[in-house]
Amino acid sequence: MNILHLKYASEIAKTGSLNKAAENLYMGQPNLSRAIKELEANLGITIFDRSARGMTMTPEGERFIGYANKILAQIDEVEAIYKNGPSMLQSFSISVPRAGYISEAFVCFTKAIDHNSPSELVYKETNALRAIKNILESDYNLGIIRYSENYDSHFKQMLAQKGLEGELVAEFTYVLVMSKNHPLAKKDDIHFDDLKSFTEIAHADPYVPSLPLATVRKEELPDNIDKRIFVFERSSQYELLSENTNTFMWVSSIPQRLLDRYDLIQKKCPDNTRIYKDLLVHRKGYKLSELDNMFITELTKSKRRNMK
Repeated sequence: MNILHLKYASEIAKTGSLNKAAENLYMGQPNLSRAIKELEANLGITIFDRSARGMTMTPEGERFIGYANKILAQIDEVEAIYKNGPSMLQSFSISVPRAGYISEAFVCFTKAIDHNSPSELVYKETNALRAIKNILESDYNLGIIRYSENYDSHFKQMLAQKGLEGELVAEFTYVLVMSKNHPLAKKDDIHFDDLKSFTEIAHADPYVPSLPLATVRKEELPDNIDKRIFVFERSSQYELLSENTNTFMWVSSIPQRLLDRYDLIQKKCPDNTRIYKDLLVHRKGYKLSELDNMFITELTKSKRRNMK
């Protein structure tokens, strides 16, 4: 099987006719028919049913043509990217936790890149498990994973097993964020007991390798709060905090411009002493690109601005 075979099969599927496909491909019908039969024999499947009305795809054929069209589309994309030289495209991909200081770094990074060259930047907010899977399975170059310090050995062991390296980006305790009109907004010191009657906005996807999800959820979502809204998208979280003045959320730190935009405030809680870590993760031996280093520079600046 080769690329030509994929093109032949795709054209027949599109036209539904061996004659029309041969005409479009500028080749003889016998040669096209022979090529398709060879392809079917090599794969051990029947791609097309032949009849007097034309060529129709079998269920196996539909599945094969789906794969073939994806491959051909990727080939077209590669050709389009590299027709002016491989160095033209600026490519960057990263999976990160939902964090204001990281998002701010990415915004600054997008402003700093060369805007005269084509670029493809991918920024995915997700949990640690999916960030790692994106590196291993989806061709993401970088990830940032967040976990509680007491799980450090679990994550280090998992990274080593999967051939990944991690570098500490930030170490912090969570702070509270809430509306400026929240009943606790003017309180100097907020303790765990003060929060019992309010609703926490939380993430529902904690993850620690080799530990059951129920165990991790128990620690990350303790029993002292019995009202929670689980939201995965950050702007929706901010909207809820702003509009529902009985809600609060634990965060790493939110840039002041976002606090001002949504009329929010941040407060420290002396009871919350758990330390969290953000680790920059990539494959072992991976060489950071120029864009990677640019993002890391902006990330360091954002951390200094927002985590004091």
